[in-house]
Amino acid sequence: MRRLAGPLALALGLGGCTGFSYISKTYVSLTPQVVTIGCKDPYEVYDQRQQRRMLVVSNTLREVTGCSVGEAYTGRDPAETRAERFRVAARTYLDETVREDCKIAGERVFSDLQTEFRYTCAGPIEPRGTKVPRLPGRVNPGLGSR
Repeated sequence: MRRLAGPLALALGLGGCTGFSYISKTYVSLTPQVVTIGCKDPYEVYDQRQQRRMLVVSNTLREVTGCSVGEAYTGRDPAETRAERFRVAARTYLDETVREDCKIAGERVFSDLQTEFRYTCAGPIEPRGTKVPRLPGRVNPGLGSR
């Protein structure tokens, strides 16, 4: 719960009470996984597999300074590339958790640091408690690696 405290507090301040309430109810019990795109640019992902929704979270420093995530983003303002980077992080996460057949079906932006993605998959939803592939974690997601 402590890991999600920072992003949840930020959601309250930036996303309003409705967004905070929804994020708290939907994602607070989940442990984040960290997916890395481009130049080792980490994003925290909270995956609600039974609902086929995931919350992708960035951090303030990355969103201000940006990162040259390949030539497509070189010289562009981080705010201009934000939606693209979040989509790449969501797609990369699905691929790295062995769900290449899943497709992003929609997105909901809560703030500059948080976007929720809905996804669909050909296979059935796994029952609760099913062992699923996990990405290596970090001590402080988004702040450094183990």
